[in-house]
Amino acid sequence: MAMIEFRLNGEAVTADVPDDMPVLWLLRDVLHLTGTKFGCGIARCGACTVHVDGRAMRSCVLPAVGIAGKDITTIEGLASDGVLHPVQQAWIEEQVPQCGYCQSGMIMTAAALLAENPAPTDDDIDRRVTNICRCGTYPRIRKAIHRAASS
Repeated sequence: MAMIEFRLNGEAVTADVPDDMPVLWLLRDVLHLTGTKFGCGIARCGACTVHVDGRAMRSCVLPAVGIAGKDITTIEGLASDGVLHPVQQAWIEEQVPQCGYCQSGMIMTAAALLAENPAPTDDDIDRRVTNICRCGTYPRIRKAIHRAASS
């Protein structure tokens, strides 16, 4: 077991975690933030994506002990002062989700992309947004990212 301290959605958090616990299960099972989803468990699908110090990371394979001292943002912390993040708003306006399961990870990946590249091309989006959407809403995802970029 290890005692770790980090910032979660802007708040200081201390947690006692097993050495091998992934961040995903710390968030869901210990801290009860269920917006981050389990998909594949091998960092392929992206449903578990969160921001670690502003970078999109797949939390299902990231050891919780590795986030000590870091700033973690989950889908629950993406909006600010009750105002949706531009990516969240664009997701609504473009009616991106069908089943919605992968969407929190997809949104977190898109938000990180736009933070680094505020005007991505289709190629930029294809290279960086590697999350899997079983429903196949990729054209709407791309359109929403471009909408968010222009807002």
